[in-house]
Amino acid sequence: MSQILDAYRGLKLGDRWDGAPKVVRWAVMLLVIAFAFYLPYLNILPFAYIRTDLSSTGSDWASVLFLIVVYMIVAVGLNVVIGLAGLLDLGYVGFYALGAYSIALFGSTNSPVVGALQSRFGFSEEWAVPFAVCIPIAIVMSLIAGVFLGAPTLRLRGDYLAIVTLGFGEIIRITARNLDNVTNGAAGITQVPVPPGPEIDGRNFFNTIDAERWYWLALTVLLLIIFLARRLEHSRVGRAWLAIREDEDAASVMGVAGFKFKLWAFAIGATLGGLAGLLFGSKQQYVEPNAFMVNLSFLFVAMVVIGGSGNIFGALLGAFLLTYLPERFRAFVDWRPFAFGVALVAVMILRPQGLVPSRRRAREFEDRRHEAEEAAADV
Repeated sequence: MSQILDAYRGLKLGDRWDGAPKVVRWAVMLLVIAFAFYLPYLNILPFAYIRTDLSSTGSDWASVLFLIVVYMIVAVGLNVVIGLAGLLDLGYVGFYALGAYSIALFGSTNSPVVGALQSRFGFSEEWAVPFAVCIPIAIVMSLIAGVFLGAPTLRLRGDYLAIVTLGFGEIIRITARNLDNVTNGAAGITQVPVPPGPEIDGRNFFNTIDAERWYWLALTVLLLIIFLARRLEHSRVGRAWLAIREDEDAASVMGVAGFKFKLWAFAIGATLGGLAGLLFGSKQQYVEPNAFMVNLSFLFVAMVVIGGSGNIFGALLGAFLLTYLPERFRAFVDWRPFAFGVALVAVMILRPQGLVPSRRRAREFEDRRHEAEEAAADV
């Protein structure tokens, strides 16, 4: 019996989780989900100390939770591109911006596009594309952008691909800033539509005051995306991505159509980025180009790399830490870049595989470490 206990203690957390009864795993997941939905009302000591609105200068707790979940959706999408397919995308903020501008351009009465449609077809001044119709529009526009960007550029590798995608993100932002007759330029677009719902106390169900409702909506979308992403990771497409990430030439020799599967990764990642942008733009009810600066792309990549590239839950952890910690310690805002740089360097030195890496990636880093030690010993 003691030998069995010793062997169990030697197992890693992931192995223990896989070995737990299915009923236990479902119970734990349901408790975690229930706790996540309860978070906006968390006000019990000592747990209440995690809130960001404890001081007068703090941020609204429910709004921070919403932003965390939106960035988690972004991290899951970027994890498909970077973590599974092994493609370094530095312009992911472009898809995020496309999702936000899609709902603003077609759903807001302040949009020049809606104004042109009103004039062309004789619609009333209050007419705009309904929110439910804007969702597929945003998804399709992001998907098409991912395909158009990926088709000519995915034959590149490494640094060359990173530079091209970085340029794409800046092109989207600069285009949105300069097209005054389409996007209102630097002034942005106001009156972005919100999801439909009953009016409560004279306000829409989804409004800027009751941010917890936005958080619950985004959390529901995130849970659905996690389920689909997990299924996709363990499918034939997911295995093809892993093969391409490890060695694209070897995968090609074994019959894996590298270009096709990389294009799939780009398109799926772009779709998730656009969906996150749609939620962000709708909650803000205002979209303008300066909200999609290039440094946001670097932050998205850092979320995936620090959390654990190739592991969905690692990407979620990275998104949580890099979004929550700056808001929780807003009093040290002047030290934020320094602290971020130190944390990034420390993680790359101490945990190059990320805080919660996939088991496959952890084994890869372990093998490389042993190879380096053996080479050093031979010298």
